[in-house]
Amino acid sequence: MTRLFARIEDGIAALALAVMTVIPLLEIVLRRSVGIGIPGAGPIVQHLVLWVGFLGAAIAAREGRLLSLATGSLVPEGWARRVTTVIAAAIGCAVSTVLALAAVEFVQSERGVGSSFAAGIPTWVAELVLPIGFALIGLRLAWRAGERWPARALAATGLVAGWFLGTHPALLEGRSALPGLALIVLGGALGAPIFAILGGAAAVLFMADGITPAAILIETYSLSVSPTLAAIPLFTLTGFLLAEGKASERLLRVFRALFGWIPGGTAVVCAVLCSFFTAFTGGSGITILALGGILFPALVKDGYRERFSLGLLTASGSLGLLLPPSLPLMLYGVVAQMPIEDLFIGGILPGILLTTMIAAWGMREGLLSGAGRQSFAAGEAGAALWDAKWELLMPIVVVGALFSGLATSVEAAALTAAYALFTQAAIHRDLSIRRDLLRVFAECVGLIGGVLVILGVAVGLTSWLVGAQVPMHLVEFTRAHIESRTMFLLALNVFLILVGCLMEIFPAIVVVVPLIVPLGQAYDVHPVHLGIIFIANLELGYLTPLVGLNILLASYRFKRPVLDVARAALPMAAILGIGVLVITYVPWLTLGILHMLGRS
Repeated sequence: MTRLFARIEDGIAALALAVMTVIPLLEIVLRRSVGIGIPGAGPIVQHLVLWVGFLGAAIAAREGRLLSLATGSLVPEGWARRVTTVIAAAIGCAVSTVLALAAVEFVQSERGVGSSFAAGIPTWVAELVLPIGFALIGLRLAWRAGERWPARALAATGLVAGWFLGTHPALLEGRSALPGLALIVLGGALGAPIFAILGGAAAVLFMADGITPAAILIETYSLSVSPTLAAIPLFTLTGFLLAEGKASERLLRVFRALFGWIPGGTAVVCAVLCSFFTAFTGGSGITILALGGILFPALVKDGYRERFSLGLLTASGSLGLLLPPSLPLMLYGVVAQMPIEDLFIGGILPGILLTTMIAAWGMREGLLSGAGRQSFAAGEAGAALWDAKWELLMPIVVVGALFSGLATSVEAAALTAAYALFTQAAIHRDLSIRRDLLRVFAECVGLIGGVLVILGVAVGLTSWLVGAQVPMHLVEFTRAHIESRTMFLLALNVFLILVGCLMEIFPAIVVVVPLIVPLGQAYDVHPVHLGIIFIANLELGYLTPLVGLNILLASYRFKRPVLDVARAALPMAAILGIGVLVITYVPWLTLGILHMLGRS
């Protein structure tokens, strides 16, 4: 019965993602052929994001894949780990229940308004996924708190506590929010999901001010149905389709044929390939997990030191975050309310710079270690290029669709996902529509949901911060203590690296961008330059010892201790740190192409 429910859940979520892909494609065709699109297509796709996000979050909770801080894994195995797991689960359950009750209140208020979003579909019907999603997450956190019923029962006390607090929010009104915030931070340190940290903090702060936590869900809904957010799950689907096929092997063959003859050729190939792959997958996680098993043995076989190879792949996992169609750049554009195309253009040279710096370090290693090289063979290069031609054409498809006016960002994302599916399933036949497609879609939805639920509650926390005039106070404080623009940029770099250490890049964008945009304006930093500085610093934060996401992912993928991975990545982190400073203090790298195109 449980397995049947899981398959139904996966099927509904996968269907929602599939419809999200098909509707924008039909829009492109109909607009070009008959001059009109599908009535209500935009709002339908936007509300499907809501369903994909929160059903995906429920699936991620079911599979134990909700994103959390890595600090919980530092607790020793045994009874201590079991106790902290139960405490973290109980706090996650409590927050989930509070948010589920707040979502019920939000849906009821929308039902009273009686609005519809497309084709007469009531808005409240689409919003039902909010309370359903949070309720399922809470129940599943309790279930996964342990393998035995006593642990699950103890974790379930969080459901009871959350119900009591959610139905009596006045208990916190007028009181200090600090005890509640301290408890939530403790839960996060012990391993509670990141959404529970951000959502719980927002709920406590709102209730302490006498405001219903339904205010969080208002912001969650607004973000989920924003016109461009749908591009993020669609580009994520593209990355999954590429990772599931043999695209990485074909691309590796191409880059080895083209660059394998130079000193450090295999290391250069790793940097370039990871950068290319991450630009489409949107995050270092998929890149390290998908390519690590291919690239690490290739480096060691060619004579590179194991420690160098480990550090190179750990750093290269996030190299493409500044290159179009980077998902962090897209989300930054959504939150900062600026043209995504400008951010894509602004990130090209900085992204190439960081990739080149890592590749150059690889060349140095190749010269020192005498690592194996392969002679250039025009025949092999031609054959490799021909075999990977469909993957190599993908950036042209995306950029061409966006900048030719053929498609909006969402439509370009749908076109790219359809292109990836067609090439991997129909041309190369690496994917089976019957055997693989439902699984790939369900896994993709789980990842999307794990991110979108964080974004949804993070924007609620941001709303409280803006309402409390935190950005204004931050600007006043900074202007009073930092007069020089140069020192401001240096302080901004340090702050953003710390943010990147402690927070995954997507929630960091939602929470921090509204705080730094006014600061950038106060110090006359160009908005696109500020955005590239932001993403570059968070990319560097992935390599921070012990808590950086790339460190943890590489430790998991290569089965090495976290400390060993951190030490191996330090030289790469130093190189990227120099690159970030260059990007920060040489604005031409970001703005040069924009100036030439007359877009700034």
